[in-house]
Amino acid sequence: MTDKPVADEPMLILIAGPYRSGTDGDPQAAAANLARLEAATWPVFATGHLPVIGEWIALPVLRSAGAGPTDPLAEQVLYPTADRLLAHCDAVLRLPGASTGADQDVAIARRRGLPVYHDVAEITRRAQRESV
Repeated sequence: MTDKPVADEPMLILIAGPYRSGTDGDPQAAAANLARLEAATWPVFATGHLPVIGEWIALPVLRSAGAGPTDPLAEQVLYPTADRLLAHCDAVLRLPGASTGADQDVAIARRRGLPVYHDVAEITRRAQRESV
């Protein structure tokens, strides 16, 4: 077994996977998908990095506009939010499952030269530092 390299600085890692895909507009199914995305946050955080999910930003934006994830406005918020967020991210963790949005996130990340992981075990651990 070889040791993986250790990262010096924390990465901001976008967790991408199904949110609306396969839900047929069912809010409970979308909530279950969001829960699966959120289940990956602790393992990413435990590697010493900072996880982020685009819906954490996009959904409050939609609510403030009086809309929800099935509203036509969602197309103007969900995908652009991920694109804007990826301008600040250092990597993407792509979770399994069919998702147009997650596939777009991966394509954007690759165009920008960002690493795309498919398993938390692939993510380089960050060196632990003493807190100040």
